[in-house]
Amino acid sequence: MWRANSTEKRKGEIMKVNVIIPTLNEEESIGHVLDKIPRSGKYNIEVIIVDGNSTDRTREIAKEKGAKIIIEKRKGYGRAYKTGFQHADGDIIVTLDGDDTYPAEKIEELVDFLIKHDLDFISCERFSLMEKGAMSLTHKVGNMILTLATRLLFGVKIKDSQSGMWVFRKSILKDLKLTSDGMPFSEEIKIEAWKKFRCKEIPIVYRERKGEVKLNTWRDGLKNLIFLIKKRFGKV
Repeated sequence: MWRANSTEKRKGEIMKVNVIIPTLNEEESIGHVLDKIPRSGKYNIEVIIVDGNSTDRTREIAKEKGAKIIIEKRKGYGRAYKTGFQHADGDIIVTLDGDDTYPAEKIEELVDFLIKHDLDFISCERFSLMEKGAMSLTHKVGNMILTLATRLLFGVKIKDSQSGMWVFRKSILKDLKLTSDGMPFSEEIKIEAWKKFRCKEIPIVYRERKGEVKLNTWRDGLKNLIFLIKKRFGKV
């Protein structure tokens, strides 16, 4: 299979990168996130906001910043990403949250790393460089349990199974069996990618979020754990 080893495509076109961000009432942070995305011209970067029908100014702010807006009224973290993937027409996809926890300013560097090392999928690990106050103790414990379960059940040797920042070649999507429409989508896409493709986990800075926390640690954690068990035994 042919792969680009530079930022140039066959005909000299600049490689296109789709940055997909799911949002729901992120007016406090979305502008900061979009302002941090590099615009050096090295890549043709298009930002796709998949909005869960926000009732604040999230969509207006994102539109002012030049993002493409897709409204997805169906609920679910995984559903938002599946919708975003359907609208992505670039060579590489980058994902992150709209709460300013992930380093959007590092997108070009991460894409460079993917290309330079001939990788198909990068998952960004949050714990090694996490800033103080970025994650509660209960959230950390929940992540440790889910990551251990992912390692034991599927042999995926990663440190952070729940990270929401990934960088990958769009071409691999057709070979990934992605069944979850909810929070388990994050662990599922890693499990599927690690089965078939060249993958690597690399550390990134993780910051304290701006705005309201929407994750319920124990409820969502239990759903994720049940999903892992079901997937391991072919029940999803």
